[in-house]
Amino acid sequence: MKNTYFKKVAVACVATFAFIGLHNSTVEAITQYQFVNVDSMAEIGQAYGPIMYEMKQENKQSNDEKEFVLNKPDLMEDQTAKTEAAAPAISEPQAAEPETVTPEPAVEEPAAAPATPSVSISAEEKDLFARLVEAEAKGESYEGKVAVATVVLNRVDSTEFPNTVTEVINEVVGDAYAFSPVQNGEINKPASDEAIQAVEEALTRQDRLNDCIYFYNPDIATDSWIRTRETVKTIGNHVFAK
Repeated sequence: MKNTYFKKVAVACVATFAFIGLHNSTVEAITQYQFVNVDSMAEIGQAYGPIMYEMKQENKQSNDEKEFVLNKPDLMEDQTAKTEAAAPAISEPQAAEPETVTPEPAVEEPAAAPATPSVSISAEEKDLFARLVEAEAKGESYEGKVAVATVVLNRVDSTEFPNTVTEVINEVVGDAYAFSPVQNGEINKPASDEAIQAVEEALTRQDRLNDCIYFYNPDIATDSWIRTRETVKTIGNHVFAK
């Protein structure tokens, strides 16, 4: 009965040592020993005392190593650095390339139709018209030449004068021509490019000088009646009236 009791105690001790060994990596130290038949606590101590001493020393060494690592943060940092170095680098997503926008082809607007002349005249009549402008407004500005041409066109539109450019230019009033260049022959001289251009603009412009039908040079005009007309505008040496 007594021997059985001590054997059970011995088995319980060995099981306890084995459990402790599993948690402290000393399983190999326990498994290398065999069970021993003992009859007293003293015999248990003699039989398993060396085992307990060896396991105690191994546990102490393991704890010392853990404490050494904890007290050496540089070792922990080194280990952490190695772990991070071993981890695969996670590349950031590349920025999406901007979409290439193809510009829409420019839509060409239709060219503006040339302005229609307010008065239809032939090339021969246009030449006569330009020669009159050159003779009447020689030395005047381009604006002054366009204004003289506008007066001629306003007379064509007026019920007080003939109905064509040629008839207006060659109109006779009393015993003389209405325009002095026709009277003295200056109209027979060729027109300048500026006079030709002034006629072209007058034929298509919207500004009709408030329907002026007269112009004169106040420095040389001898007819006192013309000075009684309503003045609309003065351009250069000419006064334009109606």
